[in-house]
Amino acid sequence: MKYEITHTNTFNYATKVDQSMNEIRLKPRTDECQRLLAYRTELTPTALTKEYQDIWGNNVESFFIAEIHQALEVKTISTISIQRSPFIERIDYSPEMKSIFHSNIFRQQYLPFLNQTAYTYVTEDQVNEVVNQIGNTENPVRFSLDVMKYVYDLFSYDPVATDVNTKATESIVGRKGVCQDYAHVMIGILRARSIPARYISGYLYVGEDSALVGDAATHAWVEVMVPGIGWVGLDPTNNVEALENHIRIGVGRDYADVSPLQGVYRGGEQELDVKVSVKLLDQ
Repeated sequence: MKYEITHTNTFNYATKVDQSMNEIRLKPRTDECQRLLAYRTELTPTALTKEYQDIWGNNVESFFIAEIHQALEVKTISTISIQRSPFIERIDYSPEMKSIFHSNIFRQQYLPFLNQTAYTYVTEDQVNEVVNQIGNTENPVRFSLDVMKYVYDLFSYDPVATDVNTKATESIVGRKGVCQDYAHVMIGILRARSIPARYISGYLYVGEDSALVGDAATHAWVEVMVPGIGWVGLDPTNNVEALENHIRIGVGRDYADVSPLQGVYRGGEQELDVKVSVKLLDQ
């Protein structure tokens, strides 16, 4: 599958801004299943960008605007090729996998994705309620799939029920939210059961006949570390394995690690308008 993604963030300020410093995490990743064919950033006002990789391997572009402006437009255009086949249902929980999963080396290697954050923390009672509903299988793959379905069934997709600051322990009570909330709750439950899980930001291609649900801007899902296999993507918003419709940008412990645009400026209040277009080029 080959896609072209155009992502435009437009900031309009109540007063003139005379300085603006920003970081963007909008450049898709290249890995064994996804290849970045082309990418460019267009800034208005124009500015030079400096690119680096953060601690999680995400592509970060930083830029500084010194001239006076009352609007800022950040547009990125990406071309992506993806080839990813269904995988997780065929994984067998072998004795070797079990041995790796319970080893100290495995835990130490993936400790950042085992520790809870403010976004992913869920209470012990909330975790126990989930386990009582889905069962306490020791197979981390089966348990991850069961948690994904549980979160999918529990939540109602509601773009106005939560915001970017909502925590998992809050949204699991309200049972409403967007992909960010689905992902944080699922991650929190998995980490509470010692299963390494990380937050993924990206885009979701939703075709005319697709039943997939995603934000009009970026999408979020979960990756689970399967012992001896690697990271496997699961999308609790849609109760599916993340395959060729899921375009990966950022990886982190939670939303805070992969926020698409962060920055500071000197001026008045701002309004943000976000437009994302994901176009299928060929299959």
